[in-house]
Parts: sequence; structure tokens; C-alpha cells
Amino acid sequence: MTKLQVAIDRVPLDKALNLAQELDGIVDIIELGTSIVKDYGLEALKKADFKLEKSQLLIDLKTIDEGEYEFVKGYETSANILTVMGASSLGTLKKTYEIAQDTGKDIFIDLMEIDDQKVNEISNMPNAIYGLHHSKDATTTFNAVDTIQAFHESHPEIKKIAVAGGVDLDQAKKISNQGIADVIIVGGKIAGSSDPISSAKEFMEAIQ
Repeated sequence: MTKLQVAIDRVPLDKALNLAQELDGIVDIIELGTSIVKDYGLEALKKADFKLEKSQLLIDLKTIDEGEYEFVKGYETSANILTVMGASSLGTLKKTYEIAQDTGKDIFIDLMEIDDQKVNEISNMPNAIYGLHHSKDATTTFNAVDTIQAFHESHPEIKKIAVAGGVDLDQAKKISNQGIADVIIVGGKIAGSSDPISSAKEFMEAIQ
């Protein structure tokens, strides 16, 4: 079954944590985005002693170097999942994957702006989530359904796929029906809506 991940970004920490608590149990994964990490830092997230009862918590570190240090610190928070950039060195990716395995937690490899050659080099981490991520700053259009299909055909060995980038209700339904992606990531269309709880429920209904 396809999971729904909601990304919370560019809001004050207290608002982010309150919204996450409200969404707990409604969606599968709640993401505290990179802006939250950069604005407040891992120490603040650790001190908040923030825990979810039913949903998983992803903290979007976007680690690019210092993998061991950042992942050890990241897992000292309540995070179940941390992110590393696929553009990182093989050493960084290997070390962060090892730490995730050793701690019994998950790792999300963000594939933004990397080519097939690099994907081939890093596709041997079976428990990792590989994220197809259309950049927020990109000026090109993004067809999530076609992108997922092409990626799956090129890399059938990768079993856990996530997709992010302007996914709306119609696209979410098509992605779920496609049956390839494990996780659909939605940001502003839920977290930035006037009624995030209702919006989240709509998306969950769309992907059932």
C-alpha cells in the first residue's frame, strides 16, 4: 500500500510541531523539512523531546558530507528516518546507510539532480528509500507518473521508491494506481492549506 508523507516547511518550530501532532495517525510519515532543521537545529529538535504516537517522523537533513556525525546526531532526536543526498560521496552514503542499519532506523536517499550512472553506483542498499525529487527551484515541468515508470524500468533492483514535487490529488491517485512508488510526498497542498487535516484526509482517500 502506498504511504503518504506530509512535508512541513518554512514555519515556526512550535507551529510545525503542533501541526505534526495534529497529523499524527492521519498520515503515514510526517516530515520536518530542511528549513526547520536550518532555522532551529538538531539540538532544538532533540530538546523538544518530540514524539509521534502512530506516524513515522522524517527529518530532512539533506546530508551531503560529515555523514557519520550528522546521522548520529540526527538519530538522537525522535526521527525514524533521515535524509542524505545521492550526490554525496560513496563513502558518505555507505556510512549513513550503515548507521541507519545499526540503529534499526531508516534512510532516505534524495536523488535530486543525479544521473543514472550515479544511481547505478548506489543502488545496492536494499533497505534504503530512494527519493525521486523534483527541485522546488526547477523551471521545468515534472510528470511524476512517467518519471516513476521510467526510473523503475531503468532500476528494477530498487524496491523502495518515494516521489516528491508538486503532487496534487489527481497525480497522487494515479501514482497509487500505478503500484510502483512506496511513498508519495506532499508539502504545501496539505501543510500550507487552510485546513491541513481535511486536506490530508483527502489525499489518504485518494491513494487507498
